[in-house]
Amino acid sequence: MTRAAQILMCPPDYYGIEYEINPWMRCDRPSEHELALRQWQDLRLLLEQVGATIHRLPPVAGLPDLVFTANAAMVCGETAILSHFRYPQRQGEEPHCRQWLAEHGFRVERLDGPAFFEGAGDALFCSDTLFAGYRLRSEVAAFQEIGELVGCRVIPLELHHPYYYHLDTCFCPLAPDLAMYYPGAFDGYGRDALRGLIGRLIAVGEDEAAQFACNAVVVGEAVILGSGCPRLRQQLDALGFATQETPLSEFVKAGGSAKCLTLRLDGEDAATWTLPQPLALTLGA
Repeated sequence: MTRAAQILMCPPDYYGIEYEINPWMRCDRPSEHELALRQWQDLRLLLEQVGATIHRLPPVAGLPDLVFTANAAMVCGETAILSHFRYPQRQGEEPHCRQWLAEHGFRVERLDGPAFFEGAGDALFCSDTLFAGYRLRSEVAAFQEIGELVGCRVIPLELHHPYYYHLDTCFCPLAPDLAMYYPGAFDGYGRDALRGLIGRLIAVGEDEAAQFACNAVVVGEAVILGSGCPRLRQQLDALGFATQETPLSEFVKAGGSAKCLTLRLDGEDAATWTLPQPLALTLGA
């Protein structure tokens, strides 16, 4: 029997637009707190319905973006490589994420160098290759160290569109030889690298990319999207995926959607792990 996907989420008790560190964020366009709570709960319930086990990172006052757990770390087997955030507004999240991961059985590593690294937001496996987004948040030097630490092939992809500042906003592995991406977020080398290394690519249109179509959560054959992506949903359904949408407008205001709100504790489901196998988690929700 396949084990349930293990996903870390953080309730949005203290979530809000309190500063501006990406083009989506505007302090004069605040999130609606009660609506954000409902949207987060609906996403959690939907993930549980498709078979995921949800674990909770306790929210912390003064850290509104802690809700975006994808940025906490990159998980590979029993190792969690902790993030080092570019912006001071998010650096306060680091000790809380370190503590939770260590208390729940992970060997927590922090990169030796000073390079910024923002976790699974910029580090996504497709098969046994790690695709690494850099420039806007993470730095390419961080991935040189990660490649040595994990022992895998790393393909750096330069992100040059300010609205797609993390790799998971414009690229989503679906299976070992299948992914979706927004071509406009990458330079020519990045587009060529993706086309050359991944057998099948779904190009997402500009309008649906702006709805965070690529920021999806993949749990086996289930793909969970934010709302407003009908063409992509039709394409995924035609490929045999069970695609579901759920409104996440209050989190889009901060530059995130479904994937940003989740961290796979057992490694990305779309990855074919030839690396150390995921930790046999014995976590309490």
